[in-house]
Amino acid sequence: MNPYAVIIRPINTEKSNLAAELGQYTFMVHQWANKVEVAQAVSYIFNVDVVKVRIINRAPKFGRWGRKRVQRQSAQKKAVVTLLPGQRIEAFEGV
Repeated sequence: MNPYAVIIRPINTEKSNLAAELGQYTFMVHQWANKVEVAQAVSYIFNVDVVKVRIINRAPKFGRWGRKRVQRQSAQKKAVVTLLPGQRIEAFEGV
């Protein structure tokens, strides 16, 4: 799979910013991507060495819009990528 198709976007929250200081970066990834593809994509795009990848699957959520309409939020997949000590991803710095 194309490395740029595997990683959809970085996740920028307070929790992910604290983890980024420890060398753990969080990304929204393609629904069918596995740990090996995520590790290869991150190392190819950002030119870093990946130590560990953890995957988090979020189930689809349903909600109401008005009285009768049911709205569905699609399932998502997040990946927490741990880098070698001392390495950083510059895109996350100063955000």
